[in-house]
Amino acid sequence: MSTQKEYMQGLLGKKLGMTQVFTDDGTAVPVTVIELGPNYVLEVKDKDKHGYSAVKVGFEPKKMQRVNKPDLGNFEKGARGSFYHVKEIRCDAESLGWTDLGQELRVDEVFQDGEFVDITGTSIGKGFAGVVKRFRVAGQPATRGTHEYRRNIGSVGCRKSPGRIFKNKKMPGHMGNEKVTVQNLKVIGVRPEQNVLLVKGGIPGAKGGLVIVRKAVKKKFKAQKAA
Repeated sequence: MSTQKEYMQGLLGKKLGMTQVFTDDGTAVPVTVIELGPNYVLEVKDKDKHGYSAVKVGFEPKKMQRVNKPDLGNFEKGARGSFYHVKEIRCDAESLGWTDLGQELRVDEVFQDGEFVDITGTSIGKGFAGVVKRFRVAGQPATRGTHEYRRNIGSVGCRKSPGRIFKNKKMPGHMGNEKVTVQNLKVIGVRPEQNVLLVKGGIPGAKGGLVIVRKAVKKKFKAQKAA
């Protein structure tokens, strides 16, 4: 049995921070404000030619004198100037109509109030951390002769068998600064005049961090299954 992975359409954006909005009944809803687009189509990947379908988009304009020559040639194809952020988004470009170079993709053309989205970003880096902070390990007993090792991991293996430490063992190390995806976040508001998307709850990354907002894939499959 083989399953075909489906990629949902999405846009590049920037996390601006968090605030709250009020519903009609006065309930305060915490939201994350995302500057989403406009994105511009720079290149279209065709399944017959490249083996997969995708769209390379640019976000956040950049002065042309700050671009090196190889990138300058790529930006000239779209005739929309240069951009700080360029990423490839896997989707069915032909069915979406995203096939024209330089085409503008706006937030209100892709997302609507009340729907659900998946957001991918880079989590905040927290440097070197121990196992108690990094993996919420319980640590050692606080009494019965324990000295200076209360936040240590303890035994990590046996010298007899297997005689080594297994891969993926919970150990101290670099925490954060990883690619993280949060699924099924509800869109509270779309403000096209400001290119802003309001999403309920928090999303990965710090203020100013780059994020990719896609339509929720699990919600689509659930609706198809119910139908």
